[in-house]
Amino acid sequence: MSGRSGSDDPHEHDPNDPMQDTTGGAGPADQEADMPVSTLDRPPVSVAARMLLERSRAGLLQACAARSCGERYVAAHLAALRAGAAVLAVRGRATTRGGPRSVWDILPRVAPELTEWAAFFAATATRRAAIEAGRGEGISARDADDLLRDSETFHHVVETVLGMPYQPVLPGALPTCT
Repeated sequence: MSGRSGSDDPHEHDPNDPMQDTTGGAGPADQEADMPVSTLDRPPVSVAARMLLERSRAGLLQACAARSCGERYVAAHLAALRAGAAVLAVRGRATTRGGPRSVWDILPRVAPELTEWAAFFAATATRRAAIEAGRGEGISARDADDLLRDSETFHHVVETVLGMPYQPVLPGALPTCT
């Protein structure tokens, strides 16, 4: 005798057994109950956000392959910008007055957990603009490599924030830029 409800039949329903499934399988309600609350609170990742993350990944690879330090710096910054835009694509844009704002201005409002990243990349945006305008001769290999690593880390943070799996992007050792 099993001690449950007086029967040895394993298929018999016991209303006092919380481990017994009476629904005939895990339905959507059962699956939701097993999910952590943070997963349920996340909006679904849109096609636009997935495309932006893919473009961010491609930008990181382009930065890795860049021959000049300036090209690496610009490509790394643009990759981070696309990852930040992916968050905005999922969480929506905060209402702003006074015209267009940058991703780095809006991001802290819709994703406060990314405020420090937004401040960091906003600070590097001026340098990127100078390089694009042909005034960025002072970019060292270390500056470019550091920004590339920071951009990859930010890309992974965004994947985590959006509930997406971690996918490595860059090789362990970066090729040198000049």
